[in-house]
Amino acid sequence: MANNESMEMYLETIFLIEKNHGHAHNVDVAKELGVSKASVSKAMKTLKAKGYVSNETYGTITLTDEGRKISERIFRNHKLISLFLEHSLELQTEEASENACKIEHVLSENMVKAIQKYLTKNNISFE
Repeated sequence: MANNESMEMYLETIFLIEKNHGHAHNVDVAKELGVSKASVSKAMKTLKAKGYVSNETYGTITLTDEGRKISERIFRNHKLISLFLEHSLELQTEEASENACKIEHVLSENMVKAIQKYLTKNNISFE
């Protein structure tokens, strides 16, 4: 299932907010991504239509099972790439995370598996 980068950013952001607070609101997502509430509303309509979120008008946003599955994969890839950049290229954590955020949307599954293999081989925990 192909997602565009923007959709993936919204899903990952909702996942992280939901993980910390149990649910998200449009204003939370807007603040985190640095976008307008109108942009979030539009994105939520799209994500809801695709079956990735449950969203009540002026209410909470929660991930559906399918949305959670996708967002967990995106978040896991982000963590893997961050760790890889920190340990292989010796980038600082913040810089590694910023770059991982850009890279996570374009990696093939083969590349993700290679990063996992590298981390395992070097005894770097990524769970």
